[in-house]
Amino acid sequence: MGLVHAEIELIRSADIILHQEGYIQKEQIKKMTVTALVDTGAYMLAINENVKAQLALKVIDNQIATLADGSKVSLDIVGPIDIRFENRSTTCRAMVLPGDAEILLGAIPMEDLDVVINPRDQKMTVNPNSPNFAQKSLK
Repeated sequence: MGLVHAEIELIRSADIILHQEGYIQKEQIKKMTVTALVDTGAYMLAINENVKAQLALKVIDNQIATLADGSKVSLDIVGPIDIRFENRSTTCRAMVLPGDAEILLGAIPMEDLDVVINPRDQKMTVNPNSPNFAQKSLK
C-alpha cells in the first residue's frame, strides 16, 4: 500500500465558540484546508508551526513524542482544533511538528471521524457502513 493523503479542513475551535456567542462574525473564524498524510501509525493529529500560527492556536501542554526514526522529541500540544472531512467532523488536540513538516492525520481522529482507508484507490473515505453520519462504538 502506498501513501494515502486526504484533504481536510482545520478550524480554530475557540473561534467557533466565539461566533456562537456573538463575539465574532462567521467570516472571522480562522480555518484552512490542508492535505494531510493519513497515518494509522500516529495517534493524534500532527500539524506544523505554520498551521499553528495561521490558526492562532494556543499551547495547552507539552509531551514527549517518538518519531518514525525512533528518536524522542518534546512537542507542544495545541488546541482544541476542529477537523472536517466530507460530512464528518471531530474536535481534538494536535502535536506541533517543527517548521513546515507534513501534517499527519492519526488514528484517534480517524476513529472519531468514522473513516476508512481504501488501499486499492489509496484514498480515505467515509465508512461505507455508515455513509450519512459517523457511528461510534461504546464497547
